[in-house]
Amino acid sequence: MKHPFSKKNYIIQRETETSVRQWHFSRMQAISLMSVTTVVLGAFLFLSADFLSKYLYEKRLDEFKSNYKNVTSNLDILKERLSQIDAQMEKIEEKDKAVRTYAGMPEIDKDIRKLGIGGRSLESEIFNDNLAPAVNRELSVLEMDVERLSREVNFELSSYASIYDKVRDDIQRITHIPSIRPVNGGYMNSSFGYRNDPIDGVRRFHQGQDITVSTGAPIYAPADGKVKRAYYVGGFGNHIKLDHGFGYTTILAHMSKLYVKYGQKVNRGDIIGLSGNTGRSTAPHLHYEIHYYGTPQNPLDYFFTSASK
Repeated sequence: MKHPFSKKNYIIQRETETSVRQWHFSRMQAISLMSVTTVVLGAFLFLSADFLSKYLYEKRLDEFKSNYKNVTSNLDILKERLSQIDAQMEKIEEKDKAVRTYAGMPEIDKDIRKLGIGGRSLESEIFNDNLAPAVNRELSVLEMDVERLSREVNFELSSYASIYDKVRDDIQRITHIPSIRPVNGGYMNSSFGYRNDPIDGVRRFHQGQDITVSTGAPIYAPADGKVKRAYYVGGFGNHIKLDHGFGYTTILAHMSKLYVKYGQKVNRGDIIGLSGNTGRSTAPHLHYEIHYYGTPQNPLDYFFTSASK
């Protein structure tokens, strides 16, 4: 019969070829050993987990800082590029105005242009919670800039499509508009408008543009047309009158030589004579007039390109 107060012992035995070793533990000793082992193991696991967590956190933080630096650097590059595109769009809008004028089309109203490109406010943007607030805001602003530029490009493409259709349908009229300087170089002297006449000093309306140039400079036809006059007359001296059709006529005066005759067809850029000092003139120069349905025009408004083709 087992004694009610007998103690239980736990034995750990280790055997080798030459010896046998035993370790005896009471129940309390076994429980104490297990408790200590558990505490030590738990502490080790806790410290290991804390160290690993800090290591991973630092590594992740370094990666985030590196990525953030790359993102901000790329954002700066994108903002600079968008700024350059903005400047280019302003030039395109200016060219749009010039081409529309050349094609005889009305300029796009500023309010219509703003309505055409539209836009949305920053407050309406939904930010990404995974990114820093500063990056979110920069990305949102860039997104709106890209969308705005996209709308502006589409608007200009639509405008140029309209211009293209207009020019294509009316190309013949455009070739007959006086749109080049009739002589290369020279000095712009007496301009369109009222002036004191250089010979008698009387104030009169000057219907053309005088271009001071030495005798013998080539004179070019400013547009396609037909020669209506090509001879000497008192005031203009050797002069040529061209009928370009569509209401446009031009007069080129004080020339030294004429290379065309009445009824001859000319194309824009053809040499029609040489500059001189004939007629009512005080020095070598070219007197140039443009008329639209008989009304004198300021030639400076029609100088789009240089004289030669």
